[in-house]
Amino acid sequence: MTSSSSSSPPPPTSSPPTTLVVCISGPPAAGKGTQCERIVSRYGLEHLSTGDILRDHVKRETALGKKAKGYMDQGLLVPDDLITDLVLSKIGEGAASSTRGYLLDGFPRSAAQARQLVSEARVPIQKFICIDVPDGVLVERGVGRRLDPETGKIYHLKFDPPPEHVRGRLVHRSDDQEEKIRTRLGQYHSQVEGVLGNLKSADQCFVDGTKKPDDVFEEIFVFLGASGGVWPALESAPAPIETAPAPISVSSPPEKVVCIAGPPAAGKGTQ
Repeated sequence: MTSSSSSSPPPPTSSPPTTLVVCISGPPAAGKGTQCERIVSRYGLEHLSTGDILRDHVKRETALGKKAKGYMDQGLLVPDDLITDLVLSKIGEGAASSTRGYLLDGFPRSAAQARQLVSEARVPIQKFICIDVPDGVLVERGVGRRLDPETGKIYHLKFDPPPEHVRGRLVHRSDDQEEKIRTRLGQYHSQVEGVLGNLKSADQCFVDGTKKPDDVFEEIFVFLGASGGVWPALESAPAPIETAPAPISVSSPPEKVVCIAGPPAAGKGTQ
């Protein structure tokens, strides 16, 4: 008969990991931004975009930001290892917080970044989401876009036609020309294979991005764990960190309300 004080290991539990790290990838115009917003809202993850992180470090003039700015001022791409360091610094800043995890938006973008993230920094990536859309569909989405320079609104000649009174002032941006779109798509395809090869330990999901946004998110929702999976969804969107104080009920006013005033340096703070 086995004693109750046996040192046998406890049975495995189904509880989620302390921090969930999800990567999401997709070619330009695949609808990745829309899905990022929904994932962040539904799961309470912190959204990490390399562009946002880079701009923040440059603005704050951190050591990494100054180093990155040196490349940017010369019109050069910021090296993979520096981009990875920027992302790791952001994850490090939130390590002591109560964040549920991170959504890495479009990162890692290359095989080198994936190796640095997983093999060298040992960041545990549990889930990798890839939004798939045929190149022909993406080209159609891109070449039909038109910018209203007065309002900043982007229309699409087929999917979101502009009103007649603004058609004459619309601009077809150079980035939305077919040749440039196909160049960006070629770069994406050449890079994503290397990323996938370095994230074999992560669960991978390929979602059909030609579906309606709601249907795309439904697939992602099931993949991330709609009912007790890797990380349970929040019952509702996470509450803001700071909330306004509750108003005082008129039916039960406080006994006393005291106001104190005084000019600068009058000693009001002490009192």
